[in-house]
Amino acid sequence: MEQKLPLPPFTMETALEKVQLAENAWNTKDPEKVCMAYTLDTEWRNRTEFINGREEVKAFLRRKWEKELGYKLKKELWGFRENRMAVRFEYEWHNAEGQWFRSYGNELWEFDENGLMRKRYASINDLEIRESDRKLK
Repeated sequence: MEQKLPLPPFTMETALEKVQLAENAWNTKDPEKVCMAYTLDTEWRNRTEFINGREEVKAFLRRKWEKELGYKLKKELWGFRENRMAVRFEYEWHNAEGQWFRSYGNELWEFDENGLMRKRYASINDLEIRESDRKLK
């Protein structure tokens, strides 16, 4: 059976660890690696896009990082209970024309008993910024 430590139910320590592991994985920009943290039948809402299953996650992430160049992410635990977490995040990226953005948002996560994320619901807003205003490098 596939497991992704730490496992629920989460403590403050293990919840913080889970968030840091997610941040580290997403900052690799490696869809193959990132998608392994999700169940085979994972359910996502990312902005207005609905994504179902690990293979769709992988395809989504490929498209995302082809568009969002220079991507750098920071996540922060907002709250947790048993097998669920609320996470605040911000990330910076630029498009092919060189315009920088800071994207802000919140995610709601639900994990299965093996520590794989079963559900991820993300609400995200984008703000155009100057490269000199970047905070994440």
